[in-house]
Amino acid sequence: MSRIGKIPVKVPGGVKVSFRDEIMTVEGPRGKLSQKYHPVVTFEDKGEEIVVGRLNNEKQTVAYHGLYRNLLNNMVIGVSAGFSKTLVITGVGYRAEVQGNVLSMSLGYSSDVYVGIPDGISVTADVQGKVVVNGIDKQQVGEFAAQIRKLRLPEPYKGKGVKYENEQIRRKVGKSGVK
Repeated sequence: MSRIGKIPVKVPGGVKVSFRDEIMTVEGPRGKLSQKYHPVVTFEDKGEEIVVGRLNNEKQTVAYHGLYRNLLNNMVIGVSAGFSKTLVITGVGYRAEVQGNVLSMSLGYSSDVYVGIPDGISVTADVQGKVVVNGIDKQQVGEFAAQIRKLRLPEPYKGKGVKYENEQIRRKVGKSGVK
């Protein structure tokens, strides 16, 4: 039995979940998400929670059981509370600002880096070098935050670059200059 799959998904008030034509749709105060699912997984609505089941015990079906339970849970959390990732930009002269639908970043290159913000994502940047990526789709928020981080990976000597807020960078000691 899938340990993740057997945990029921709690559905808060104001969130509607429907399963039709092998597509699960979750609608809430922040928006609407839909995801296609495999027919070997079953969904049973029990009022304020949804129990995910499966038709057989094959290895792939057990994997789908946990996968679709977690996808449904992430969709419910996304439309009710949302997801966010915080990035910290460290370095002399490094900064970021949002100009309409474009994130403009100065990361020590000869010219600024411009990144288009996709639909469904909102980005805020402050003067201290924090960039917050918000959205209802967990995968999309994580992917966009990873693309921003990839523009200037944090380096181990001075720690300059773009890193996640809770990320620990392993620092190295520079040259000692002993004669």
